[in-house]
Amino acid sequence: MEGTMKGAYLPGNSTAVLKDCPIPTPGWGQVLVKTKSSTICGSDIRCIYREHVGKGPEGYQNVIAGHEPCGQVVEEGPGVRRFKKGSRVIVYHISGCGVCHDCRMGYMISCSSPLRAAYGWQRDGGMAEYILCDEKDLVELPDELTYTDGAQVACGFGTVYEAIEKVGVSGNDAVLVVGLGPVGLATLMLCRVLGAQKLIGIEGIPERIELAKKLNLVDHVLSPSESNPDEVKALTGGKGVERSFDCSASDPGRATAIRAARQWGKIAFVGEGGTVHFNPSPDIIHDQKIIYGSWVTSIWRMEDLVERLVRWNIHPEDLVTHRFSLDNVADAYTLMEKGTCGKVAVCFDEELK
Repeated sequence: MEGTMKGAYLPGNSTAVLKDCPIPTPGWGQVLVKTKSSTICGSDIRCIYREHVGKGPEGYQNVIAGHEPCGQVVEEGPGVRRFKKGSRVIVYHISGCGVCHDCRMGYMISCSSPLRAAYGWQRDGGMAEYILCDEKDLVELPDELTYTDGAQVACGFGTVYEAIEKVGVSGNDAVLVVGLGPVGLATLMLCRVLGAQKLIGIEGIPERIELAKKLNLVDHVLSPSESNPDEVKALTGGKGVERSFDCSASDPGRATAIRAARQWGKIAFVGEGGTVHFNPSPDIIHDQKIIYGSWVTSIWRMEDLVERLVRWNIHPEDLVTHRFSLDNVADAYTLMEKGTCGKVAVCFDEELK
């Protein structure tokens, strides 16, 4: 396919800039995907949008932004084995070397090879009309899910599902989620469908609280404060929650996730960046608590997740509160930075509702 397309770049000064780019041609084992929906991740705001502060795997190399894309294959390169023209696909947003230990487990996120390149960070991403993808980085999008559902699986929901699988959530559990941004809301949505009987959120932004309540994702919402651990225990018979997730990346939020967990509880840190201060003996050792760090997920678990989303009949796109065209991508990033919203999507064709 010849011609030019528009792509969005993040110069690091709280703006998004559209540029004309050549439509790429797929090489061996690659496909050209027509972008249908590309959602904005908080890590884009934290590491790229305001200022280029990311290092290593989070180092932005002035490529087309966006690492949560979903679309349809429109052109095949030689050597393609599974996905053909017309295939609906989610893009796992890290293209690993494929031969290291982590890649062979499906965790390309943890690939340490110099060949590792994340879409929207070190290679062109999804904030464009087309995206060049390695076939090995694709996950099939079932017909029952929309492209905007799939875009959220590409990072946010996949990340949450990994953390949930690590700690385990069932009908036996009361769950605390600290920070009800898009990742926190996704955590509530998946914990609800997995049977958690009491869901408690901590959040200070009214728009996010309103969305959580509107979608019936939460039973109790607390305003952030030093008394949150005691408030959570009061809601759980003085015990605390069996499972807690920090999606806030804030020091007090993480400490609350630890202290609000009951004896033998499990805590997952999902939010990126920041610090945490706690007292090891009273906060975790004496109560036999376990803290898990969780970073994105594997491509095989992402495939499992899309199958389960269909089975559970839930749609990640329900968390999207605002959709923008590519021409208005600057407005999309401005809104996402403010945080007075749910998920923000840049959409194309039938997804631009």
